[in-house]
Amino acid sequence: MAGMIFFTDNYQDLSTREGYQFEFFCRRCGNGYSSTFQHSVTGFGGRLLAMGGDLVGGNLGQRASELGWDAEWLRDGVRGSARDKALAKAVEEMKPHFEQCHRCGQWVCGEVCWNTERGLCVTCAPKLDQEIAGMQAEAQVNQLNEKIQQQDWTRDINYRDQGTGICPSCGNESGGGKFCQSCGSPIGAAETKKFCGNCGTPLGEAKFCGECGTPAGG
Repeated sequence: MAGMIFFTDNYQDLSTREGYQFEFFCRRCGNGYSSTFQHSVTGFGGRLLAMGGDLVGGNLGQRASELGWDAEWLRDGVRGSARDKALAKAVEEMKPHFEQCHRCGQWVCGEVCWNTERGLCVTCAPKLDQEIAGMQAEAQVNQLNEKIQQQDWTRDINYRDQGTGICPSCGNESGGGKFCQSCGSPIGAAETKKFCGNCGTPLGEAKFCGECGTPAGG
């Protein structure tokens, strides 16, 4: 019976004891399309007869109950053929939702995966408006990336002091604080070390040069 479903090999049986219903899925996108629910006359009618017999009682009620049970038994006996007929009807109902691409031969749903203007599936003939929108979005992302790369995002970062964890004064591990754990020197002291403007002698914290007497900053 599955061979008669020419537009898809993926469907789900949603049938119950009350009737038959099937959902067919597009091979390309996976979207599902459900057929109309078909009531089972034997199942529904048999249950009513059985219920009616229980309510009426007497000979008439007994006969109704017997007919109800016979209907249930008949439903079980012909369930296969009844289901096949219901499936065939569902296939005819759902067939308009699918189209066959004569370029690749694939069956696809007509709502999402079919290019009506070209008469082909969107794999063989993509929808131009969607392709253009996709290319525009991709170009915008690329252009934004280029502009962001051109900006200097590090100008406010003092990368000289972000360091390696090595004290510039003693060469030992600084410990990651503001002062070296080995020698107590401020981290970055090497970059801020003061020299005499006259003779070049290191000043340290002195206000005047020890060699020439020039004031610090002079």
